[in-house]
Amino acid sequence: MTQDWWREAVIYQVYVRSFADSDGDGVGDLPGIRSRLPYLADLGVDAVWITPFYASPMADGGYDVADYRAVDPSFGDLEDARLLIGDAHAHGLRVIVDLVPNHTSDRHEWFRHALAAGPGSPERARYHFRDGRGEGGDLPPNDWESVFGGPAWSRTADGQWYLHLFAPEQPDLNWDQPEVREEFLDVLRFWLDLGVDGFRIDVAHGMVKADGLPDVGTPGHLRMLGTDTLPFFDQDGVHEIYRDWRKVLDSYPGQRIGVAEAWTPSPERTARYLRADELHQAFNFHYLTAGWDAAELRRVIDDSLAAMAPVAAPTTWVLSNHDVRRHVTRYGGVARARAAALLMLALPGSAYVYQGEELGLPEVLDLPEDVLQDPVWERSGHTDRGRDGCRVPIPWTPDGPSFGFGDGGSWLPQPAGWASLSVGAQQGDPDSVLELYRRALRVRREHPDLGAGSEVEWLAAPEGVLSFRRNGFTCVVNLGPAVVRLPRDGEVLLSSGGVATEDADVLVPPDTTVWLSRP
Repeated sequence: MTQDWWREAVIYQVYVRSFADSDGDGVGDLPGIRSRLPYLADLGVDAVWITPFYASPMADGGYDVADYRAVDPSFGDLEDARLLIGDAHAHGLRVIVDLVPNHTSDRHEWFRHALAAGPGSPERARYHFRDGRGEGGDLPPNDWESVFGGPAWSRTADGQWYLHLFAPEQPDLNWDQPEVREEFLDVLRFWLDLGVDGFRIDVAHGMVKADGLPDVGTPGHLRMLGTDTLPFFDQDGVHEIYRDWRKVLDSYPGQRIGVAEAWTPSPERTARYLRADELHQAFNFHYLTAGWDAAELRRVIDDSLAAMAPVAAPTTWVLSNHDVRRHVTRYGGVARARAAALLMLALPGSAYVYQGEELGLPEVLDLPEDVLQDPVWERSGHTDRGRDGCRVPIPWTPDGPSFGFGDGGSWLPQPAGWASLSVGAQQGDPDSVLELYRRALRVRREHPDLGAGSEVEWLAAPEGVLSFRRNGFTCVVNLGPAVVRLPRDGEVLLSSGGVATEDADVLVPPDTTVWLSRP
């Protein structure tokens, strides 16, 4: 690994509630994660990113934080966090924790004090409270929509309205207030002092709103998210915040990092978060949202690499996370998911693996309505089932009440067919998705041209095929409908499917990726 570990790290995302349950209550927790650290080390990842485990009423799975310096009792306590961080480091794994700075929980003491203090108070200045429009102030202050559906404003008992770009239980903080900025610098130091190696910053593009909170003027404007400019996302003022955060990160030893969850209109806008005095990485949502199409993927890869070059930041690659449909289902089958994994891990930069993707887990599309917990389900009037389908607890063993997730049940029901997808069922099976990931991560770590490695050099290939060279390494991906025959550019290192060689050629089936290497 290079000196800057984060430039080529493979980072494994743990969704706390659904990874491992140590006490049998059906909900994953920090001791559960700690018990599975040997599995992650054996898998071959470099770091683990853990979703929020702070004290929370859980209106949005922990992304509604009531206390940023406390662990929610359902997940453990601060001692469990210390032990987890220490054990992870002993296994050679770095720890990245989720931080939620755009909004708090409505149970946070600041918001409770704001409601009690009334209009015009310093307590309300920490959030975005406004008088309403229309006769009697009965209309919201502007036309902004909540990402979870409905208006982005809720009215208080005294008639004012407060802004929440997500659920009503998640009031947005006012980052124009110095007190808010100082509070989060202190929160950073609190967790850095406990030994965390970095922060994944939730809604990193959202903290600063346009002056005056102007109307968007376009009904249904959330369709523009990630593709167009909105007055509440990706405002230039966020960059001053991250310059202050970078100073704190750099004041600690061991290369502590910041990772932006930033939905922006273009890779060039994303790159602005990664200038030398700001954050280290940003999620590549433009890659995640690309379809299973050779031309589209090549364009996104080129655009992503080109955008990061001027700021000398690593490109990141991600196929799934806790907010999107799992890519086995999104791409249309496990063969494509296997091929996509090898493509992602062959590209220069850092890669993210979402828990369970190394098992080939599909999206659970048939969860009963009475178990759905994502706030999107209620906020959409039961028209959008939300994100629970990618958050079902993962299977560890082929049997047991929750396939080894815990001694009890699981907070979301697991499909019966997941027994064959469990870690225990796949372990040691050379044809399994799990063993493919293990081999791929081992090769990626050992091969000098992978990871940060060398640049991408595209090679001539038939329509529907991607082929690129990275010095002595070559990756070929057949996204087309028929077997392709190509000159064999080295010896086969690894393939996602049944690749054959004939004389000086390699035969690559549809929906298959092959890695080759020349001496």
